[in-house]
Amino acid sequence: MRPLLPGLGLLVLAAAASLLVAAPFPAVSALLVAIVLGVVLRNARLLPAVGVPGVVWWSKKLLRTGIVLLGLQLSIPAVLALGVGGVLVVVVTVAVTFAATLLLGRLLRVPGPMTLLIATGFSICGAAAVAAMSAVVDPDGEREEDTATAIALVTLFGTVTLVALPLLVPVLGMDDRAAGLWIGASVHEVAQVVAAGGLVSSVALSAATLTKLGRVVLLAPLVAGVGVARRRTGVGSRGNGEVGEGAATGRPARSRPPLVPLFVAGFLVMVAVRSTGWVPAGVLDVAQLVTTALLTAAMVGLGTGVDVARLVRTGGRAAVLGAGSTLVAAGVAGGLVLAVS
Repeated sequence: MRPLLPGLGLLVLAAAASLLVAAPFPAVSALLVAIVLGVVLRNARLLPAVGVPGVVWWSKKLLRTGIVLLGLQLSIPAVLALGVGGVLVVVVTVAVTFAATLLLGRLLRVPGPMTLLIATGFSICGAAAVAAMSAVVDPDGEREEDTATAIALVTLFGTVTLVALPLLVPVLGMDDRAAGLWIGASVHEVAQVVAAGGLVSSVALSAATLTKLGRVVLLAPLVAGVGVARRRTGVGSRGNGEVGEGAATGRPARSRPPLVPLFVAGFLVMVAVRSTGWVPAGVLDVAQLVTTALLTAAMVGLGTGVDVARLVRTGGRAAVLGAGSTLVAAGVAGGLVLAVS
């Protein structure tokens, strides 16, 4: 473990800096700041060689631990309080956005793994969803740049919707609860949902937050379902969406997608624990702070995997896909909200 300690120290310091920078700006995600900082460290060649092994190793461990703890923020009874109409908006929006993004990615000829990461992040809950799906899409960690790119895109377009949707609420004649339902079903990051809902009213903020948590609950079933599908079809981990070595040649594949990643099972356990109502509020508050810190540190590690020059050359189609996915999510959710309101 000793050679990995410098990398851990670097992640801790960078995460603390990211949290401090983002703290005065509620609409700015510390996760985005962390990714940008990681990108700067990599591309300005400020990342010391002694820290690289630890950054790579610890970022994966911290990420999965953070996603497990994320489950403590979710309660099934609270989500069901949305009512039939609200649950319908959440489920249909997630399903249509995910499917439409996969289709659009194929039409744009965006690589399959990148398309799947974008579809997951834009339909569920932003950076955490992208990171969770990356464990299935890229179990060997060979395409971390795709993960970082998808997270950057979901943060960028989430910021656009954060500003645009509150401005469109009066144009569409939505009341505060309907506005919150629309925002929660459309805006990508949890922090962005809170900021956007707050721009409308306290009623909209409450509805938006609850709706967003409904989307996050669907993270585990979606990741597990994709894992099962990829395992059955023999998709390998080479990062190109093609059949792996085992299926193509009869030789053992380098790595098979996990049936259900262990951290996803842990996420579900935490959701169940929170749903009992037995966890003290103080414990939940501490868990939320720890979750944010862990995910922020992990994002620094992902950022160090981004080669900016290569991203500029290859990221255009992915950006178009992100824009299309955002429009689908906002359009489908808005239409459903108007229909059930």
